[in-house]
Amino acid sequence: MNDLYFFSAGSIHQLTGGYLYNARVMETLSRHDINVRVIEVDGTFPEGDETARASLEHHLNELPDGARAVMDGLCIGNFPELIETHQNRLTITAIVHLPLADETGLTEAMRVHYKHQEIRTLAAVDDVIVTSRFMVERLANYNVSPDAIHVVEPGVDRFPLGQPDRHPPRLLCVATVTPRKGQALLVDALADLKHLEWECDLVGALDRAPEYVEDVRARIAAHGLEDRVHLLGERQGDALAQYYKRAYLFVLPSYFESYGMVINEAIAFGVPVVTMKGGALMDTLPKDAGIVLPTGDTEALKTTLGRLIEVPAERQKLTQGALTAREHLRRWTDTGYRFMKALHLAQTA
Repeated sequence: MNDLYFFSAGSIHQLTGGYLYNARVMETLSRHDINVRVIEVDGTFPEGDETARASLEHHLNELPDGARAVMDGLCIGNFPELIETHQNRLTITAIVHLPLADETGLTEAMRVHYKHQEIRTLAAVDDVIVTSRFMVERLANYNVSPDAIHVVEPGVDRFPLGQPDRHPPRLLCVATVTPRKGQALLVDALADLKHLEWECDLVGALDRAPEYVEDVRARIAAHGLEDRVHLLGERQGDALAQYYKRAYLFVLPSYFESYGMVINEAIAFGVPVVTMKGGALMDTLPKDAGIVLPTGDTEALKTTLGRLIEVPAERQKLTQGALTAREHLRRWTDTGYRFMKALHLAQTA
């Protein structure tokens, strides 16, 4: 049996795209005669407090010589000196879901610091796994050779089709409520559509960026949308599926994504998507399954949502595109196998 040590920044069962990807891949690997040992590093990330440093150092010291370690970039990106210490005795693969410096809302000094740190960290690992071809180009800015990068795109489960609410149409956004995800932009766009029938469900964690959450709440109140825009917190499993099944449109107004797994989830339910051009989103959204808008363009978002609500035939055309794309979505079993191949734990694709 192959032993593999996976390092997670805190619990691997957190409900964000990166954590869900990690958990599903490790679950798949465990079914293929691979002994996956998940190591949940304590502390706060990505800044990495003293608790995080001590925890990461302890777990690295515990690994036997020659061990195969897969590490989330969120966990190690700000600790290059620890990875450098062990680079010659361990085989280390980093998973980079999002470069630390690409998070929205950082000061310029913090952005420069994170990029410097992550360049050093990635220079000390053996190879890197990313979730989109866009990220191969992005990591060129981090001096990572394309030959050292494996693209392993996320999978999706097969879901039964839902029956969207039409009276009023329900808009759905599933994303942690943080500045990069753009919920404030969505609220501002909807403020000019009060003359139309709609309701909007914002599903996602409310504890990652408290100041931003309060800003979103304040905008909802200022626009008089308390009865129409619903901040619902996290949902998972069947509870989350019910929101997808009721959705008339899925909206992801992110400023940057390295993939955007929720787009595939929406399409798996047959729901058309409106999103932005940030990062890999243009590549993630299948042709004819939705609309991609300029990043951060509130006016374009308002106009597009208004048209799709007022002209059901336009929305239906995108729905047909989503239903076609649904049949070609990658499954998690395929993602897991490609991940094993990237780690040289499988012989053929």
